[in-house]
Amino acid sequence: MHVGVLICRSEAFARRGIPGFLPRLSPGLKAKVARNDNSRLRLFCVQALTLMALLLLLPACGRAQTPGTAELKATASQAAATFAGGCFWCTEADFEKLPGVIAAQSGYTAGRVASPTYEQVSSGGTGHTEAVRVIYDPKQVSYGQLVEYFWRSIDPTDAGGQFCDRGSQYRSAIFAHDDAQRRIVEESRRRLQEAAVLKKPVVTEISMLSAFYPAEAYHQDYYKKNPLRYNYYRTGCGRDRTLEKVWGNPGSP
Repeated sequence: MHVGVLICRSEAFARRGIPGFLPRLSPGLKAKVARNDNSRLRLFCVQALTLMALLLLLPACGRAQTPGTAELKATASQAAATFAGGCFWCTEADFEKLPGVIAAQSGYTAGRVASPTYEQVSSGGTGHTEAVRVIYDPKQVSYGQLVEYFWRSIDPTDAGGQFCDRGSQYRSAIFAHDDAQRRIVEESRRRLQEAAVLKKPVVTEISMLSAFYPAEAYHQDYYKKNPLRYNYYRTGCGRDRTLEKVWGNPGSP
């Protein structure tokens, strides 16, 4: 997921060379580089960009075996919901800014292997998808409102993953915790289809929740602990740009 994005972007930068970055340079320096009068500057910039990408990867790679955290549970006055919207860093961040949401936890669900690791899931061989457990206060926000909010945070017409993250491990899905939640989701999907807001059919999976396994500790609240790396990834993946194209409104929910 995140590793692939950074490496691919670095390789693309290297292939394009400096012209792709000319808008960031002053007019005088831009002209100089565009004329290819300074090959050393070209080489330096490509090397610097590659090094920056590698440095951004170090924290995640170095802690790949960090144990998972305890599963979030709703109290008697709270409720739980589970959604899969591609990269769980982004889905978690989107839900945690919604009033009424108490906490969100990144994890894995809908797979064939017990207690999978990030490496196993990201390889695409376990059947799991990255998902987020949402704990919320039903007095402040209803489950139906969470579902409506979720639609707008993803591309529900994409069956091959979400945004730049491709494969079934990044598929979008809503995992109902009981029959009541499933009815709400199915009715919401029906209304969305009938509204004809989207240009393609809704293909987001709707199923009953199976075992949910919290992701490794370094994935939790990633957008808070590593804002630079998170924003670099989210921008590079084109998440918000795609949402604007799909829904016709700027930015994420």
